[in-house]
Amino acid sequence: MAESPVHPSTAPRSARPTLSLQIRDGLLRRIVTGELGEGERLIETRIAAEYGTSQAPVREALRQLEGLGLIESLPRHGSRVLPFAEQTIREAYILRAALEETATRLAMLAGALPLDRLEEAVQDMYACARASDVTGIGLTSARFHRHVVQAGGNGLLTRAWEALQIEARTAIALMVTRPELEHVADEHRELLEVMRTGDVEAACRHARDHQWAYADTPHDAYGTPRRPTS
Repeated sequence: MAESPVHPSTAPRSARPTLSLQIRDGLLRRIVTGELGEGERLIETRIAAEYGTSQAPVREALRQLEGLGLIESLPRHGSRVLPFAEQTIREAYILRAALEETATRLAMLAGALPLDRLEEAVQDMYACARASDVTGIGLTSARFHRHVVQAGGNGLLTRAWEALQIEARTAIALMVTRPELEHVADEHRELLEVMRTGDVEAACRHARDHQWAYADTPHDAYGTPRRPTS
């Protein structure tokens, strides 16, 4: 299928990070690279001053980081950075693989996959890749997979998937693995094309392997990025 041109400025609103997401991703990057080391305190007022904002988006960003196990709140003492463990990335992608394989099966058996929305998400990922927009491609990737999960029609599965904080964990994986952004879009194009064939088993296998590739990738935040091989 030929790709229709999509200018980065036409990317959907969901691909534009909110202020709290910008703060979260900024702190994420500093934790992953070691700029913010284990035990370092994060003070809301200082972070708010750094970003020129109120404490509300800072508080939301810190809440998400705590949910990811990267920081912990200290009563009356703000928050402090916990050791960054790449094992948390692997565990999250293993669980995602199981959830998304099941969601893909349920959605395809029900004939409920929103192929037009998935195509739109893929086009937006190519737009983000052309703009070198790492944050945008992470958010759009999450949107692609959310469409599939919701199409599965299983509320408990959807809540379990959302509880993983997919956008935040995707941001971590992109920071650590540093893949070629066009390759990320290509991976989703391939997954969508398999889904279009109607082959349930092949699509489920591809959906599972798509996540396992990141779970199995050796991560090196400070050296040469190593791209998933699936």
